[in-house]
Amino acid sequence: MILDTLADVARERTRARQKEISFAKMRHLAESLPQNRAGCFQKVLQEPGLHIIAEVKKASPSKGLIAPFFPYETIAETYEKSGASAISVLTEPTLFLGKDAYLEAIRRRVKAPLLRKDFTVDPYMVFEARCLGADAVLLIAALLSDTELSEYRQMAESLGMDALVEAHDEREVERALKSGANILGVNNRNLKDFTVDIGNSLRLRPLVPPGIPFIAESGIHDGAAVKLLAEHGVSGVLIGELLMRSPSIEAKMKELLEAAI
Repeated sequence: MILDTLADVARERTRARQKEISFAKMRHLAESLPQNRAGCFQKVLQEPGLHIIAEVKKASPSKGLIAPFFPYETIAETYEKSGASAISVLTEPTLFLGKDAYLEAIRRRVKAPLLRKDFTVDPYMVFEARCLGADAVLLIAALLSDTELSEYRQMAESLGMDALVEAHDEREVERALKSGANILGVNNRNLKDFTVDIGNSLRLRPLVPPGIPFIAESGIHDGAAVKLLAEHGVSGVLIGELLMRSPSIEAKMKELLEAAI
C-alpha cells in the first residue's frame, strides 16, 4: 500500500537526518523556540464560516507532476492574500516532490498558520516540524498506534503546535477522538486504490462533536463540492490540486469562498 511505502521512506529520511542533527539536538532546538503562535491553526479553524487550507503541492502519487512551474513562495503569498485561512506545505520528497526548504522559506513570507504535510512516523519529525516553522503537523491514524497518536499530538502541543489527525473511516475517527484529537481531517481519497468520494466526509461528519474542527481533504474539484460540504457543517476544506492547476489562484479562491457562503 502507498502509505506503507511513504512511511518506510519517512523512517529512512529520519535516520539519515539524525546523522546530521541528533535527536537530542533537534529536540533542544524545538523546545528553545518561542511559542507566540501557539494554537493559531486550531483557533482560525474554530472561527465561524468554512475555511480553506490551501496546499502548496508540486506532485502527488496519483496524479504525478502537478506544477512543473513551482514558485512556491509566490503561491503561498497568493493563497494568503486571496483569503486562505491556513496553508499546507508538502515536505515529502519522494512521491510529492516536497522539500523542508519550501516550508522554511514560506514561513518567512507569510503570517498564515502553516501545516507541515508529511508522513509523521517518528517523534523526531514533530520536533523537526517546529524547527522548520510549522504551526501544525499531520498525524495519520492509519500509520500510527493509539499510543503514538496521543503522544505525538501532546508533543506537538507542548511545542506550541496543533495536530491535524487524519482518518478515513469510522474506526479511525473513533481512534482519533479517543486519542484526544482537537482537529480532525477526513481523507476522501482511498489510498489503496486512489478512488475519491467526498461522500466520505459527509458520512463521517456526524461522528465528530461540533466543537472539534472537521476538515475535508482530497477530491474537492469545484465550488459545488465546497457548498455541499459547508451545508453539512464541515469546518474547512484542504485543497491543493484544484488551486495549483488553476490559471488564476485569486479567481479560483474567490469562487470557492463565495460558494461556501
